[in-house]
Amino acid sequence: MKVLHIIGGGDSGGAKTHVLSLVNQLGYYIHVKLISLRAGQFSDDAADMGIDVEVVRSGNIMKDIRTITDMALAGEYNIIHTHGAKANMIGIFVKKSSGIPVVTTVHSDYRLDYLHSVLKMYTFGLINTIALRMVDYYISVSQNFKDMLIKRGFPADRIQPVYNGIPFDDTISLLPRDEFLSKYGINLEPEDVSIGILARLHPVKGHTVFLDAAAKVIRVFPNTKFLIAGDGDELKHSLERRAEHLGIRKNVFFLGMVDEPFSFLDVIDINVMASYSESFPYAILEGARMKKATVSSRVGGLEDLFVQGENGYLYTPGDSDALAGHLLTLLKDPVHRKQIGEKLFETARDHFSLKSMTQTQLNIYHTILSREERYLKDGKTHDIVILGYYGFRNSGDDAILKSFIDHLQANHKGLSTVVMSNDPAETRRLYRVQSVHRFNLFKIPALLAGTRVFIAGGGTLIQDDTSSRSLWYYLYMLHLAVKKGAHAVLLANGLGPLTRKKNRKVASRILNRLEAITLRDPNAFEELKSLGVTKPVTRVTADPALALKPCGPQKGADILKEAGVPTTEKLFALCLRRWKKVKHSEKILAAYADKIVSDFQAVPVFFAMQHPEDVRYAKRVLMNMKHKGYILTEKYTVDETLSILGNVSMVIGMRLHSLIYALNLGIPMVGLAYQPKIDYFMQSIQQPFVPWNDKFSMEDLLCKTHEVWANANEISLDLANMKPLLEKKVKEAMDLTLSFLP
Repeated sequence: MKVLHIIGGGDSGGAKTHVLSLVNQLGYYIHVKLISLRAGQFSDDAADMGIDVEVVRSGNIMKDIRTITDMALAGEYNIIHTHGAKANMIGIFVKKSSGIPVVTTVHSDYRLDYLHSVLKMYTFGLINTIALRMVDYYISVSQNFKDMLIKRGFPADRIQPVYNGIPFDDTISLLPRDEFLSKYGINLEPEDVSIGILARLHPVKGHTVFLDAAAKVIRVFPNTKFLIAGDGDELKHSLERRAEHLGIRKNVFFLGMVDEPFSFLDVIDINVMASYSESFPYAILEGARMKKATVSSRVGGLEDLFVQGENGYLYTPGDSDALAGHLLTLLKDPVHRKQIGEKLFETARDHFSLKSMTQTQLNIYHTILSREERYLKDGKTHDIVILGYYGFRNSGDDAILKSFIDHLQANHKGLSTVVMSNDPAETRRLYRVQSVHRFNLFKIPALLAGTRVFIAGGGTLIQDDTSSRSLWYYLYMLHLAVKKGAHAVLLANGLGPLTRKKNRKVASRILNRLEAITLRDPNAFEELKSLGVTKPVTRVTADPALALKPCGPQKGADILKEAGVPTTEKLFALCLRRWKKVKHSEKILAAYADKIVSDFQAVPVFFAMQHPEDVRYAKRVLMNMKHKGYILTEKYTVDETLSILGNVSMVIGMRLHSLIYALNLGIPMVGLAYQPKIDYFMQSIQQPFVPWNDKFSMEDLLCKTHEVWANANEISLDLANMKPLLEKKVKEAMDLTLSFLP
């Protein structure tokens, strides 16, 4: 593998450290060359490290592009890797002439890079914004930056995070303490405690917040000194004036550019990052390498490094009160300060090493080449397109999607996945995948033509009980996918009822053209046989939500407490929906909720699986109750929902996935069967349900609730034993589906 890196060459700080250390390490594994677009300290340092670096700068940008293109073609490079605005622009021109794919590392928020200069903002900044949209692949230096790019519409399936890393097993050369203090004009008395910030003087770095916090700290600990290391004469004078105004000028030292960052970190007692925006700052990792207690603004990917109060402190950017509070905590307890620094070192050493960063980068290169190779073979740009009832704020369908995405990320990294959703922006944000609107008639035909496997995933999509319109939509999408050359699959679907003759005939014809059909219950299999569908590979599996890994009940307990729910009491979750076929349903369910209070001394908590429709209905039920009940009115993620339900003693579910969640968690349940899918599921797991129709019996519901309550421990054990078998079936269905990828 041969990779050509291109960078502006005027870089300093974290971006410089990242590129030089990465390129140097990559050289041990692959052929790598670095092009600097200017001569100077960056290219000199690269050469000193033994990196194959070449400066390309003629004064004529078009000549430079031709030179780099010729180098890329002559060197037979497989990938061009760019860093920064000018490199991104040149990279896309080289790509156009050479056909070599371009990947760029996003080291910072490109919208904030030129805040200090209006001219540069509307020249280099604008050029970079355009160039970024034309790049093939993206590397973000934190998960937060990946989320930022996804939110701004960049293709989620082409963005991979690579956390900064530094060596933790090398020898660090330090200036003697007195020599360093003398060199930078710092006067520290033996009793002084020093707090430092290592960042260029730029508005985004938050030095004003640092100074405001310093003033608050000095009132309590007047022997605290604040050291500011970083170049930037334009801002230095205003910061000095601010320190004078705050009356702390004698306690603040401006060191300018520091050539020995580890010596600086060795001198200080507490390391601070005050930025409004960062990727994954090296100054934090370097401080961790020196075992320094650290307080940082909550930026970039730092939440993946810090455990609040255990190995450091994070605060909201711009909040000088919070920064000062954390500093005072560390100043008051030197032993705690030392322990915090040591724990931060251990975390950073284990998870943010240079070796780990390099290996992740190599894996990304291999993924890019693999994708490019597949594209050259079949001309298709996407591995998977998945369609279901997604983007409708329904927790059950969200769970189906999340389960499949989790399986892909754990077992099939690097696949290009697109979700057809009713709310593409929310789907991109929640699941970090590319998404298009399910009714975008301009994009969908081209999307399916470029797709290898089309999946109609989860839910009961093929039925006409609620509407023929939705049935025809899903059947048409399956038909179109097959027509466009994709392998089409039904994944873990319910099926039926299909009552209309024409619907059954069309469904039979289209389903017989699929590669595979996996069904979530035996009744669906019988319905499939009755349609005469025999050609696809067919399996009975289980609902994908059963493969989800619950994250524990603590987050849910916090949500319940915030909503005022008494978590020390026994809780019954009522997951209800409006159903027109039952008259006076609100009064019936209110009476049942009152019986929960009187018979079981438990608290009814109404939880919405479909938001906000279920909230509105729950409020109407609550209005008819005599006893007190609670409603959770917010929209929660799948993980939050599982965590909330992990705190309840029983689930009374009309929504199918409330019952599936209960099985996943081993929680006793009773179903209210408003549709056959509830009957089928509860029968398949041998749990009680009552019809929710004109045959409803309150006596039957109460009887079954009492029976479940009396045998709760035994039921929980049965459910726990059942789950692994069903989970295995789900994973087998997913693997069968993915087996149709070339």
